[in-house]
Formats: sequence, structure tokens, C-alpha cells
Amino acid sequence: MPPLAPRRPAVSEIHGERRTDDYFWMRDRSDPAVVEYLAAENAYAEEQLASLQPLQETLYREMLGRIKQTDVSVPYRDGAFWYYTRTEEGLQYPIFCRKRTRTDAAEQVILDLNRLAEGHPFLGLGAFEVSDDGRLLAYSTDLTGFREYALVVQDLETGEVVAGPFPRTGSVAWASDNRTLFYTVEDHAKRFHRVWRVELGNPAEPALVCEEPDERFRVHVTRTRSLAYLTIAIESHTTSEIRFLPADTPASPPRVLVPRLQDRELEADHLGDGWLLRVNDRGPNFRVVRAPEGAEGQIAQWTELLPHRDDVMVEGVEAFKGCWVAWERSAGLVQVRVTDRATGAARYIPFDEPVYEAGPGPNPEWDVATIRFDYESPVTPPSVYDYDVASGAKVLLKQREIPGGFDPSRYACERLMVPAADGTPIPVSIIRRRNPVVPLPAPVLLTGYGAYRVSYPVTFSSNRISLLDRGVIVVIAHVRGGGELGKRWHDGGRMARKENSFSDFVSVAEALVRDGITQPRRLAIEGGSAGGLLVAAALNRNPELFGAVVAQVPFVDVVNTMLDPSLPLTVGEYEEWGNPTIPEQYRWLRAYCPYTNLTRRSYPPMLVRTSLNDSQVMFWEPAKYVAKLRALKTDANPLLLLTNMGAGHGGASGRYDRLREIAQDYAVILHWITPE
Repeated sequence: MPPLAPRRPAVSEIHGERRTDDYFWMRDRSDPAVVEYLAAENAYAEEQLASLQPLQETLYREMLGRIKQTDVSVPYRDGAFWYYTRTEEGLQYPIFCRKRTRTDAAEQVILDLNRLAEGHPFLGLGAFEVSDDGRLLAYSTDLTGFREYALVVQDLETGEVVAGPFPRTGSVAWASDNRTLFYTVEDHAKRFHRVWRVELGNPAEPALVCEEPDERFRVHVTRTRSLAYLTIAIESHTTSEIRFLPADTPASPPRVLVPRLQDRELEADHLGDGWLLRVNDRGPNFRVVRAPEGAEGQIAQWTELLPHRDDVMVEGVEAFKGCWVAWERSAGLVQVRVTDRATGAARYIPFDEPVYEAGPGPNPEWDVATIRFDYESPVTPPSVYDYDVASGAKVLLKQREIPGGFDPSRYACERLMVPAADGTPIPVSIIRRRNPVVPLPAPVLLTGYGAYRVSYPVTFSSNRISLLDRGVIVVIAHVRGGGELGKRWHDGGRMARKENSFSDFVSVAEALVRDGITQPRRLAIEGGSAGGLLVAAALNRNPELFGAVVAQVPFVDVVNTMLDPSLPLTVGEYEEWGNPTIPEQYRWLRAYCPYTNLTRRSYPPMLVRTSLNDSQVMFWEPAKYVAKLRALKTDANPLLLLTNMGAGHGGASGRYDRLREIAQDYAVILHWITPE
């Protein structure tokens, strides 16, 4: 029999509504009954999944066989060194190295994460910044998964730790004197709210550079690629402020580059003789302007370099000595616009596939002739390119090797548009086996995200081949709330319009059934974090439409979480989800909150994953959700909760451990939607 969590009703009232939460007690991780319940659920799930162990092991071996376990990344130059990472067979984590020249035989290991992970079930790397002279490395690690990073400074010549640990740190940047370090620190709610400055070798305490009192905002410090300045970005989900100070006078107070104005968002990079700004003051999809040096805050002095366009989102900008780059998204796809600073002539880097992803590679150098970028698609393994700014030529430096061979012609990816309930066309990416052709109706794995203006990546996955080769079609619903079609696409699925995300997802599922691609019993849905909210809310709308559900660290207790401002993320998230202390916004949240809206009915087979040390979606959300669902469901379908007792939001940190989790998920999906 599955575990039955005891009911301990906690009653509250808000806006005249009486609310009873039978499982509120699960928030207290110091209560032995909480850990006992999680352990009982783990034991029950493992028992139920025991018969799938052979399939899980087969999948694990398949996926492991497609990974080149001993490998090395493409080196990139930063100052006097060439930096790269490498992996070794049998080791869970990468090793960070450098050489004096690209072809030098003498390697210096500067950070071995495997050594740091010894004796710990989890290891996360946060900051990794080398001083200008290459002598000192500032890096931070998290040993629990709670995203609580401790910062240390190591002398790379002696191996000695010369400063730290500094607890609860985030972003890090060096001044040009090679001894002054800037870093951010978080508050009780894991909000980075202070910037500190420490001078190595100085016995004085670190000095406070700035502090942000508004709980909606977080601070981030970085060094410009030109090395001339340090910048401090102060940002909420809707509003930005940029401050800066010269890197050669680190004790000088920061000056405001662009002041804070509600609903104006900014990104800044230094051009060497001015500032490159991405700003949404003329429209939601951003434009690009140049601000002259010494004209801080003088918007009238801005010169427009790239106007706002209704159909193109400017997602990021980068400045180099001879050019600047705009990372755009049009019709859901990445575009890379490179503009020569001397002539003003612009080129777009050409991409040939109908569905793909591209993004910036490591480009720390200011004066370069080539720009590094990454490229991949569902049928093209991750590839590293250098783009020649003068000629417009792109050179493939490395494509990930898939051991055992990989034939992209056997697979296909296409982009379709599916009408939503209100007629809005929803982009849908479909990945399938081409040869041999998959007979229809086929088993389908449907996934999505739809939040925070994040575009769901259409990347390559060697693991996914194990599903495709078994006849599963993988579908990505690019629902409203994401960033695929610009800021308006995001706004169409947030705050009062959040319900659009869920109805879009259901519309895509209904179209897959209506068009004969799949059947409800063969349709699995999967999502993580805000994507877990997506699938859980869709499930509440129409549980008969789905044959299986995998929800990973799902954000399902929306109302209760957003009512608790002491939790990480809550206050800052008011601008994404809403503030339930406001009656109208409470009604939005209550209408779709998966935990609140569970009812007595039948639900399909379901696997829910969480982690005890998750700081983004607290473990008790999935645990409470499963406990309540188990008490209400009227069917005999499996309902499984798996809690990683030594990890955080992303699950296991070691590459082999993480692969085993994926193999287990795939085994469950295949068992539930391909029973024959």
C-alpha cells in the first residue's frame, strides 16, 4: 500500500475565504515525521519501479554509450592563457585547466571539481573569475543544492587559498589592480541585495559598496569586456538600474549610468568610447542605443543604433573593440546580428535548419577578429564556431562526438503552428524518427515551460535518441508566457493572463490527438519547475487527455508559496505571477493553483520528483501535492514521489548520477505509454 500522510488541518482566511491545508505541517523539515514520510514515499516508489530496473539499466547503458566520457572543450583565450575544461571516464565532474599557448603540452589544472566533491553527495560551481594577471582565482561552491555558495580566492601559483570563505555569495568581479574583489551577498530570502568590496592582503573588513532595500530587486556585479569598468545591475522582473565605477579606482563610489524608472529594462556594455545599451523605452521588444561617455542619465544624448521592431526581440547585446553583437529572436528562432563599428555595416550569421538554437560562447577578449558562438539543433549535436567579423565566414571548431555513430538523416525536426482556444497560433516543435517512419498514432512525450520570458530550447539530446528509436515522438509546445515571440508573448502568459499558458498546452495536446498523431493513453506530458506548474494545471483541466505525467520539482502550491514573503523568490515573483494579498491577483492565482484545485476524480499515472535542498521550489510543494492527490484520486493508477535527499533544484549534480535519474524517467514514460 502507498504511504498515506496524516492530515493535520491548518486553517487560514484571506479575502473572506476560509482555507484549510491538511498538509501544511510538511513545511517543517525539522519534524521527524516529514523525513519519515519522504523516505516512505521513496521506498514505495522504488518498490513499484523495481520491475523496470532492467529497462532502466538498458537505457542508462545506451545513453552512457553516446557520451564521449573522456573529452576536452575548445580552448578560449583570456589574457596570457588558453582556458578549457576536460572530463575523464569515471569522474562525475569537469576539470578546469589552462595552458600558456593553445598547443602547449604543459597543462595547469586550476580547479578539479572531483577533488572538491569528495565526501559530498552534491557539488555546484557558482562564480569562476580569474584576475587580470592570471594569478588569482575567485570561485564559489555549493555542497547541498540549496544554492548557498561559499566564495574563496586561490593563488594559482602556490595553490594556497588566500581569502575566504565568504558565505552566501553570488556574482564576482575583479578590479584591474589584481587584488580588489567585488562580490554580491544574499539576504534571508536568497535575494542578492548587497555588493561588497574586499582588498586582498588588507586586514580591514570588506567594505559595503551598495545595498538594495527593495525586495523586488536583485543586484549583480560584473566587469566589462573592455576591462575599463565594473557595472552593478539592479534588476527586478520589470525594471532595471545600471551603476558603474572605473576598474582602476575600485574605491571610488559607483555612479548611476541609467536611473531606475518603473517598467524600463536595461542591459549595458562598454564600447570603449561610450556605452552600448539595450532598452525597452520605445517598445517591449527593446532597441539598441549608444550613450556617450560622461553623459550618464542624459537620455537625450542617446543615439539609436537599432530600432525597436514589433516582430523581433533583442534578447542581448555584446560590445567588442571592432564590432557589437545583437542576439535577437524572430519567429521563435535566434538571429545573430554583427555590426562593424567603423562602417556601421551589419550582417546576420546564416543558419540553415528550420529549428535550432544558437548562443554566445566564451568571448572574454576585447580586441578580436573572430567571435565564438555555439550552435545545435534537435538533429545537430552541439557545435562550436568562430565567426570572422571581417569576412563573414564561420568556421566549425568542434562538434560533439556521439560514440557509436549518429546519423542525423534518420531524424527530423519541424515547426508547426497550432491554434489556441482563442485562435492564437502556438509554435510547436516536433522531433521524430524519419527512417524508419514512425507509424501513427504513436506514443508522444509533450513538454513545455511558458514563464519568465524564457524560450524553451530546441537543443540536441543524445539521451532523447533512446525514446526516438523506440518510436516516441517528442513535442515541445512553445506556449505563451515564454519568450519565443517577444515580450508580448511573455505578457500573454503572465499575471492576469497566466491561464493562457495552460490552455495553450491543452490545445496542443488536443491537436495531437485530433490529427491522429497520438491517442490520450499514449500521450505523456513532462515539465520541470514552472513547467511542472504547466503540466499540473493542464492535468487539472483535462486529466482524461493524458496517459502519463512526469513533473520535476513542480511549482504546484502557488497560492501558499506566494503568500509567504519569507521564502526565496516570492517577493520578486510578484511581477511574474501576482501578489495574492491583493484580492484581484489572489483570484488569478487561486483559479489555476494545482494544489488548491485538486478534486476527487481519476488521474493518469504520475511520477513527481523533488529534492530536499531545493531553494527554488521547496520540497514540500511536490510532497504536499502528492499527499493530497493520493487522498483524493479515485483510480488505481500509479502515483509516485521520488525525493533526492542530497540535491537541489536541478537534481543530481554528478553527470553519471544525473544520467541515472533521466534513465529512470524514460523507463517510466516508456512503460506507461508503450505498454505493448
